[in-house]
Amino acid sequence: MSDPYTIDFAALRTLRLVHEKGSFTAAAEVLGTNQSAVSYTIDKLRRALGDPLFVRQGGGIAATDRCTAIIGSTVRLLDEFETLAAPPEFDPARARQTVTIACNYYERVLIAPFVLRRLRTEAPGIRVELINSSAQGRLQLKRAEADILIGPLRPEEEGFYCRNLLDDRYACIADPANPLADAPLTLDAYANARHAVVTYGGTWKSGYLQELEAQRIDLNPVLRLPSPAGIETIVAGTDIVSTIPRRLAATMGASVRILDCPCPAPFEIDLVWTTRTHASPMHVWLRDLIAREVRRIHPD
Repeated sequence: MSDPYTIDFAALRTLRLVHEKGSFTAAAEVLGTNQSAVSYTIDKLRRALGDPLFVRQGGGIAATDRCTAIIGSTVRLLDEFETLAAPPEFDPARARQTVTIACNYYERVLIAPFVLRRLRTEAPGIRVELINSSAQGRLQLKRAEADILIGPLRPEEEGFYCRNLLDDRYACIADPANPLADAPLTLDAYANARHAVVTYGGTWKSGYLQELEAQRIDLNPVLRLPSPAGIETIVAGTDIVSTIPRRLAATMGASVRILDCPCPAPFEIDLVWTTRTHASPMHVWLRDLIAREVRRIHPD
């Protein structure tokens, strides 16, 4: 027989966090409580719902089918409630929230410093945590591990919102003494060059590589690396060419020369968020601030 325990939004939020994190301890850290409190809530829900909800599997836990169904039915309801529970007004000067932004090296160089400087002026009490998104940004938003994603990603599924921040395209960098730097780079010369290819980790693939694959053109990579951080120091003094976003290339100084890429593959950098924060006054204000700063620093 089920326990007459009243299921409230706090209990459902705990259930969702345990489901998303796959751990009672990790859920407790997000909630700012201890594992015993989380276990107590889940035990109450087990009795109320007449289902174990989570079972031991290997070294962790796995959700039952009933638990997964409950989560699927309540996610939007929880997001809407958290939005309604947010303060109706937001005063940046008095704000004390923490915001987690998922992004990568490109955004940390071209966007984050300017946004953080503006925040220190307008909302000094807001704390920001930057986490690496790699190819996991969409999941990080869904799991509430990040509040905002900034990057070349535009999820099409329901529950996501997107705002374009800037446009970019790919360019090549080479040592100024590289013979390829003396003339326009043809597609044949580009394909035959020695390349340092940035993989960015995961299964995500740069647009220029996708276009080359579509044309059945193979590059000659002599080096693969997970990030463009410091790529100019690798290219300088060698015969290596690397293809990176043009705006990023423009920050690398005189040690490399920027060349037009025969396969520029234009792309967008977007600001992405979910229903969970969509109507939050603080997040609405923050998204506007980010967009304003990007337009100011990168007006073209």
